Amino acid sequence: MLLVIDVGNTNTVIGVYNDDTLEQDWRIRTIRDTTADEFNILANSLFADKNLEREKITKTIISSVVPSAVPILNAFCERYLKLTPTWINPDSVKKLMPILYNNPNEVGPDRIVNAIAAYAIYKTAMIIIDFGTATTFDVISSKGEYLGGAIVPGVMISSEALFQKASRLPRVEIFKAPGRVIGKDTIESIKSGIIYGNAAMVDGMVERMAKEMETKPKILATGGLAPLIAGASHTIEKIEQSLTLDGLKIISNFIENGS
Repeated sequence: MLLVIDVGNTNTVIGVYNDDTLEQDWRIRTIRDTTADEFNILANSLFADKNLEREKITKTIISSVVPSAVPILNAFCERYLKLTPTWINPDSVKKLMPILYNNPNEVGPDRIVNAIAAYAIYKTAMIIIDFGTATTFDVISSKGEYLGGAIVPGVMISSEALFQKASRLPRVEIFKAPGRVIGKDTIESIKSGIIYGNAAMVDGMVERMAKEMETKPKILATGGLAPLIAGASHTIEKIEQSLTLDGLKIISNFIENGS
């Protein structure tokens, strides 16, 4: 079995593949000051809850945008899984996808992984929107080249800033979009602004990017808040929630086969 881990600034996503089948996945809070021993206790608990045998893991691949997580997960894999993990970086994937960034090392590993997974599935020009700590836009050419993208403050980051800086505005939990854009009270107005405002931003960015690409790209969304914003967007075509995990699996298979 293959263990895949994607460490984001807010959440860490873990998945277990049996061949090409995603047997189980979890989304946990990213903890920067944990230890390999503590992560092992957590992993044991997750596996036991789903009756998965950790001893059957034969490979591990990890992407991380949190530098402090690298030694922790490296130690966990080597000490408890007896495996040396594969880490995602531009050099490890350059045969899978050309990265046409001025400095390829500046592209987040998760963005590269998403791009590789999406192109492997659809084989067309596309824009991938990942709703994470930041909302990222990644642009892929019809030839499978990573062209670049954009980074926007994430939905929850911008919302939290609003609640902290505007003392008279109440903190609002965002579960679903209000039934109208024009709010009739403060809470409804905040929800409308956060959800429809972010959807309008996405649609505007997609339209501008598509114009620069001079084509009609496929528009995908992923990340924890993708369903919420996609429901209010008129450009997002499909949600691919396991995109990052699938990308890690694809890269692992590519490295193992040496082609």
